[in-house]
Amino acid sequence: MSSTGDKDTAPVRAGEELDAAALSRYLTGRIEGAESGLEIAQFPNGHSNLTYLLRIGQHEYVLRRAPLGPVPPKAHDMAREYHVLAAIHPHFAPAPKPYLLCEDPSIAGATFYLMERRRGVVLRTSIPPGFPPAQVSAAFLDCLVKLHAVDIVRHGLTGLGKPQGFVERQVRGWSERWRHAQTGETPGAGRVIAYLNDRLPPDGPPTLVHNDFKLDNLMLDAIDPSRVEAVLDWEMTTVGDPLADLGLALCYWDPPDKEVREGPVPCLTTGPGWMTREALTAEYARRTGRDLSSLPFHEILGIFKLAVIVQQIYQRWYRGQTRDERFARFDVRVRSLMQAAAERVESAS
Repeated sequence: MSSTGDKDTAPVRAGEELDAAALSRYLTGRIEGAESGLEIAQFPNGHSNLTYLLRIGQHEYVLRRAPLGPVPPKAHDMAREYHVLAAIHPHFAPAPKPYLLCEDPSIAGATFYLMERRRGVVLRTSIPPGFPPAQVSAAFLDCLVKLHAVDIVRHGLTGLGKPQGFVERQVRGWSERWRHAQTGETPGAGRVIAYLNDRLPPDGPPTLVHNDFKLDNLMLDAIDPSRVEAVLDWEMTTVGDPLADLGLALCYWDPPDKEVREGPVPCLTTGPGWMTREALTAEYARRTGRDLSSLPFHEILGIFKLAVIVQQIYQRWYRGQTRDERFARFDVRVRSLMQAAAERVESAS
């Protein structure tokens, strides 16, 4: 059964349906009320993993599974995301609580897990009344600082990653993902990859690293926009140099590529009232006491990672693995990002 009575959800896209009967049978005895059936809707805004709303009796759950079709090795690992959330949730309140992991692909077509549904406001294309940009900027920064302040040793979280050699593995891993995702030649890519390999900075003191920390992965409290209700999309979370988070966050906050800056949907955080990238960086340095001398490298790495992510999404559309027409022009965005990264490399050289 499908439901559309929720402003954050939509009917499930064609080809991305779940088998409600199979889900109900599997969840019976595992989730209270599942024997009476369930309602399914889809959260339509994500670009990667498929995310659904399940209503079971009076309760709501979020179901996350990998996108359709073949996925890159180690990408979209929902079992790992489940275990990451289980480890982090007790120590970082914005991390939603996970409830159930299913690794039987016959139930929903792939490994999936259920987590609690949080309610709030996600800022994507507009700012609702009562959400002052300065206040939201402060909430964004505060959340990032608190994430990086979680004591990974005391709470036994060091096993979520391998801090030693983190930056080198990031460069190697994302370069491999780029090679596997290519659908044609992209000017500047070779120059960017060479720079990243040649200019590796030393690893900074390790923290939790979300690896996709951006405004629309934060859910703000609907009444108090200074409070972050949830941080979403934990699949790439690890332990390593936190400047990887800051570098990528700045790529979203102050987009370096013309395709976003001059595109039809404005980037909210470049508008009036928002904290500038310089202020964001300075305040992060002040509150954490961290040395930010290698931040330019991490920004270039962040742009490259974003180009790889967009290219992976475009490759799925190119191969016919998704029918979502939002992705049809993502190759243009990839070229724009890679051009921006190459320009930063030239400036840094």
